[in-house]
Amino acid sequence: MRAAVLHETGQDKLEVLDDIEAVGFGPGRVRIRVRATGLCHSDLSAMNGVLPQPVPFVPGHEGAGEILEVGEGVGHLKPGDRVVVCWLPACGACPACRRGQTELCLAGFMNAGTPNFKRPGGDVFGFAGTGTFAEEVVVDAGCAVPVPDDVPFDIAALIGCGVTTGLGAAINTAQVEAGSSVAVIGCGGVGISAIQGARLQGAAEIVAVDPVEGRREAALRFGATQAVAPEELPDAKQRITAGEGFDYVFEVVGKSATARTAYDHTRRGGTLVIVGAGAMDDMLQLNMFELFFDEKRILPSMYGGGDVLRSYERTIALWRAGRVDLAGLITHRVPLAEINEALDQMRTGSSLRTCVEL
Repeated sequence: MRAAVLHETGQDKLEVLDDIEAVGFGPGRVRIRVRATGLCHSDLSAMNGVLPQPVPFVPGHEGAGEILEVGEGVGHLKPGDRVVVCWLPACGACPACRRGQTELCLAGFMNAGTPNFKRPGGDVFGFAGTGTFAEEVVVDAGCAVPVPDDVPFDIAALIGCGVTTGLGAAINTAQVEAGSSVAVIGCGGVGISAIQGARLQGAAEIVAVDPVEGRREAALRFGATQAVAPEELPDAKQRITAGEGFDYVFEVVGKSATARTAYDHTRRGGTLVIVGAGAMDDMLQLNMFELFFDEKRILPSMYGGGDVLRSYERTIALWRAGRVDLAGLITHRVPLAEINEALDQMRTGSSLRTCVEL
């Protein structure tokens, strides 16, 4: 079986190997033939060590495919079923799940320390307990979420992470109010999805902020009312809000510097939503007076901040109705053999989402 492997943290190239075996199949588990997977910036973050991940590992967590085999005790799936790979499944029994905060369930993270693959040289892990840069993957049955047959594999893959994260940040976490002003800092696939979510919620002004001109142009097609480079954001704040600041600002980069910028451009009493996944040693500095005096809400948004299964269903319904554009997010398509070229496209910002077709 073929898979793309990172041997050591900090390497910028993956090696595509054909001697990988998906392991761990048994009761409560399923084997999936991966048909499409998206490249998410979190994959890069795991490769460079920003996000902790044992090595060697197969990146990829935004995938879709079909069930090849189901283990004993799996009753809701059968071979041939089309599924989305959910990298953060809810166990349904932990305190977070019982409170209705299923996006905070830690069951999925427990899988990250168990090897998903092996090769003659030893064990190989799967990123976030999955590893979709591979032709096959074995996961807990809860990680395989059935989707209707009319949902193409590439669209289903996007729903598995980026789209759910961005839409959910606007709809579930921020609950953007109609007529409000919004700024989105970072306009890759997740940021564009947050823009679409803000549009769905009825925001009057949506300002896309990104250093890459192509991404700014794309943001306008997906619902942004204006698109500016980062150095132009203060002027946009002055023009649109008379200097008060935006009602909602989404930080979709995962760096303290952009989070600080987002805070500074949120109005007093407004809402800052942290969507980007950053490093554990990257500290955001706020003083105690401004926290008290400005009364700005700071809301982290984990995987869209809501029930993942409900979010998948909602996204499919919106896509069918033509209310969100998912196909337009896919700017590049490559085979697994060209995975490193696709990673370079993501690093430079020349792609919104690249679909790897397996």
